[in-house]
Amino acid sequence: MLDFFAVISKGGLVLWYFQDAAQQLNNSIAAINALIRNVILQERGGLSVYNHENLALKLRMDNEFDLLFVAIYQKILQLSYVDKFLSDVHREFRDKYKQPLEQGLFYKGFDFTTEYSQILYMAEEQSRLEKAVVRAPRTFEQSEKSKKTVESMIEKRSGDKPNKKPSKKKEGKGVNKGLRECNNNSKNILNNHIEKIPPVEINEAEKENMANDFKHMEEFNHVSCPAAPIQTDPKEEIRQKLEKLQKKGNKFNKKNSKPAKTGKEPRIWDLDGKDSTSLDYSRKTNDSLPTVTMRPDFLPDPSKVGTLRGHLQGMEDTAEKDKKSSSGGVFSLFKSLVGGKVLTVADLQPVLEKLKDHLIAKNVAAEISYKLCQSVEAKLEGKHIGTFEGVTSLVRSTLTEALVQLLTPKRRLDILRDATDSKSAHRPYAITFCGVNGVGKSTNLAKISFWLIENNFRVLIAACDTFRAGAVEQLRTHTKHLNALHPPENHDNKTMVELFEQGYGKDAADIARHALEYARKNMIDVVLIDTAGRMQDNEPLMRALAKLIHVNEPDLTLFVGEALVGNEAVDQLVKFNRALSNYSTASKSQMIDGIVLTKFDTIDDKVGAAISMTYITGQPIVFVGTGQTYTDLKSLDPKAVVSALMK
Repeated sequence: MLDFFAVISKGGLVLWYFQDAAQQLNNSIAAINALIRNVILQERGGLSVYNHENLALKLRMDNEFDLLFVAIYQKILQLSYVDKFLSDVHREFRDKYKQPLEQGLFYKGFDFTTEYSQILYMAEEQSRLEKAVVRAPRTFEQSEKSKKTVESMIEKRSGDKPNKKPSKKKEGKGVNKGLRECNNNSKNILNNHIEKIPPVEINEAEKENMANDFKHMEEFNHVSCPAAPIQTDPKEEIRQKLEKLQKKGNKFNKKNSKPAKTGKEPRIWDLDGKDSTSLDYSRKTNDSLPTVTMRPDFLPDPSKVGTLRGHLQGMEDTAEKDKKSSSGGVFSLFKSLVGGKVLTVADLQPVLEKLKDHLIAKNVAAEISYKLCQSVEAKLEGKHIGTFEGVTSLVRSTLTEALVQLLTPKRRLDILRDATDSKSAHRPYAITFCGVNGVGKSTNLAKISFWLIENNFRVLIAACDTFRAGAVEQLRTHTKHLNALHPPENHDNKTMVELFEQGYGKDAADIARHALEYARKNMIDVVLIDTAGRMQDNEPLMRALAKLIHVNEPDLTLFVGEALVGNEAVDQLVKFNRALSNYSTASKSQMIDGIVLTKFDTIDDKVGAAISMTYITGQPIVFVGTGQTYTDLKSLDPKAVVSALMK
């Protein structure tokens, strides 16, 4: 049973609705608002079902008249007739109110209750009949038992041979055996008959005639049959053939002779020839210790100071520089598709198939590519296209608008403003960094620390990665470099960045709690909590992360992900959010608030991971890492990303 049904214009006017008396109107209104906010405005029309709390919402769009048909029912119910019901209501509503809809007369006063009730009754009855239809049992004549004979049902003993037709192979063996027996019998009978024949006596004259006959036969055979050729020794013949083959091989090798490959030359090391005593640096005498100098690229660069004040700069639109004419590119195949008609699925399908392959090639997850194409199809199906407007350009512009809107944050996330508000309230602003192993959490945490210090915020780094060896030492090195760039004498003798550490093997949630208390007592503005890298399927570590967030309640939880991943990004984000929801003991769990996209400088124009991550979570990409220095930190520019994606 449907709880709520509404026909809404895209301008937000409810033309007609139906509500079940047993359901509350407020729940349905909240669900529709969430649908409009997270699906319609985010251009996610490819979703088959949108879930909001305990309700499921199905949507059908009419692009000709800009109408939305929304059906709401309990999520626990599996209603198979909703899709066909939406299609029938859509068709009936268009047919009944086609004239006012064409004239643009949207008003509250459409009376559609009778038609709606009839269509709903027919759909429910048809669904009930389909479930009630039970497959009739087969008759005895249709069963396999009726095809069995009485002989096949008699149980045979082990000594009895089954009455089966012999195979061709056995039959052949039997025939050969019979022929052999027949031949043996014939030989025995013939031998017995020969033994019974009496011997014949031959006189001398007959013997002489027989000898002359044999002599004439030998002369005839000698004349008519010449002597056979003399056969050579087979070993000698083989030896002669081998010699011929060897001569041919020598000629071929002379023509195609190449210099033999030389072996790998041994490497000559820098310390070659030195004995062990000259390499022993453990002696305590100062004169024997070597002079060690730090590499220049390990030292902090003072020229970076003052370059990240204020809000971060957006990325350069490199795709705009290399932009080609509209006649080329991935969509040039469909120039022949012209306008002047109402678009159908058949018109859009070839363009969307090519578009989906293009998105996958740009590192967008396959599932997200399919849903994006579905949303474009739902938005353009039934839309009138101008005479001089091509399908390709329309699809391209529609998808570009959808992607820009998708990457644009739903809420304004201003860390500098929020940190300033927390500072005025005399409490530290806490940011937690989480993600899988090796994505660059600690490095980008140091970049964000440098950005905050540049904007006159004191920072405390909480070393909550108590598993990875060297994690605390890495943060300690970053702290020294950051303090070298911003010494205390330049900031009223205040240390701008400190490290809070308690060693390895400790509880990360407890370390973060003590770090927040330390920051509150020492008037530190921002606390950056570095957590251990963990795979999304590691249940103990995911429980520890959920505990850390639940106990300390940070102001912002950032997921650090690589720009190199495609389908893996979807799996990581879904399972991180699911773990934070399932393993949290609070009534309302805190989910991921934003994304830090690292290694963005290694992907060229394959920026699809940004689309996949934002589509899955609906949360903004706050920072983009574009290098390995402290200043290589940017803010995401949606237009630049989409321009590179559509290049």
